[in-house]
Amino acid sequence: MDDSFTIQISSNLVSRLVADGDKVKKKTKKPKQKTPRGHDQSQRKEHQKQTPGVSETQRGAGAAGWPRQPPLFLPVGPPPKVANAELDAIQSTLKESERVVERLQKQEENMVQEVTQRAKELHDKEFKLPYQKPMPCLAEKDACLECYKENAKDPLKCANVVKAFVECARIERQQVSSAHD
Repeated sequence: MDDSFTIQISSNLVSRLVADGDKVKKKTKKPKQKTPRGHDQSQRKEHQKQTPGVSETQRGAGAAGWPRQPPLFLPVGPPPKVANAELDAIQSTLKESERVVERLQKQEENMVQEVTQRAKELHDKEFKLPYQKPMPCLAEKDACLECYKENAKDPLKCANVVKAFVECARIERQQVSSAHD
């Protein structure tokens, strides 16, 4: 039973009804009785109290002679299919947005890992001591120190060891100077 329909009231119809209402009001206008202002207000409030369950809009509508206007659109039955199509479009856009967010999160995780790895590599390179050549004539130097410790009272006994150290140092200096030339 698909008897759904929608009532649509155009603005032109509303304008015509209002114009007709103005004509009726002009013809049926009654003269007002003059009463003191304070007295008129209290009588109106008492009348409102005596008619419970009637709202201001209903009183005003009855006074003009027109029943209250219904809303411009009165949907009856299930919502139109256009709204379902719009809802489907919104849902598909939402799902696509969620997929894009997931892809961006994965991409961000990969980039974070890559940046962390590169930072670690740079840190290792920066703080790693470069290859250093061993100190030349280290054995001869150690031999001299040992000899002086053993012969602290007679250092002349270490003359041969000291000559070997001096000769090693001279040879090393020659090699360094010839490498720079």
